[in-house]
Amino acid sequence: MGFEGILTCTIAMMGSFGPVVALSSLSNNLNQTLASGERVLSLLEETPLVEEIPGDVETSGDQDVNSEESANHAFAGAEAENVTFAYGEEVILDNYSLKLQPGKITGIHGVSGSGKSTLLKLLMRFWDVQGGSMSVDGTDVRKIPTRHLRDMESYVTQETHLFHDSIANNIAIAKPGASREEIMEAAKKASIHDFIMTLPKGYDTEVGELGDTLSGGEKQRIGIARAFLHDAPMILMDEPTSNLDSLNEGIILKSLKESAKKKTVVLVSHRVSTMNVADVVYEMENGRIS
Repeated sequence: MGFEGILTCTIAMMGSFGPVVALSSLSNNLNQTLASGERVLSLLEETPLVEEIPGDVETSGDQDVNSEESANHAFAGAEAENVTFAYGEEVILDNYSLKLQPGKITGIHGVSGSGKSTLLKLLMRFWDVQGGSMSVDGTDVRKIPTRHLRDMESYVTQETHLFHDSIANNIAIAKPGASREEIMEAAKKASIHDFIMTLPKGYDTEVGELGDTLSGGEKQRIGIARAFLHDAPMILMDEPTSNLDSLNEGIILKSLKESAKKKTVVLVSHRVSTMNVADVVYEMENGRIS
């Protein structure tokens, strides 16, 4: 065999290496593709646990009148009346009643698993009660248009979800079209403005995928800033200071006390120090209030 033959065989052997490797991994890639497609199809076939109520409180004919009434309307607080709720066979709330006074900060203290977070999710109507009723502003949440219910409530969850965007846009999601001044004011109340200003691009700094460039406490404060920016008459806060040190907790609770004079606030926490800002504190244990 001459030199040309040896060279041709060598090049052919080297050139076939990639296709052979790709062919060997075809089965694994195909299985992953089928599994991913099955998950997408399963998600598309999901039905919501709670059907949204369309519409709004305003109608086109009475828009001006309703807007004026809305501006002068005094928020009536919220109430849980003989509520029963269970996750499957596990009963979380059993014949549970609680009245949330308007213009007051109500603290709900208790150990994990006692039903504190479930109460807030029922107020948001993420689920429907299986017995009794949940009412907001004097109306059963099952009769309030979903858009209007979301406008009436600001909800701070235990885990803040961020998008791969700037800090300003992540805060502004609570109020589309908010000005930079409004965003900065909300950040100051949440005790994160000073940190943001230390970043190279300030409020235009990207937070990365799921906010992976920020600590747990920084993400939590962005979530609190969203609540301040939304400026709803009712604020629901689920463990809002669990990832914060005592200094930042004190600053945020002070801002909450000052800005919530005309709001109905529900403050859920297992921290005793967080309850110091509340006007009234309820102890919750196994779905019962004391």
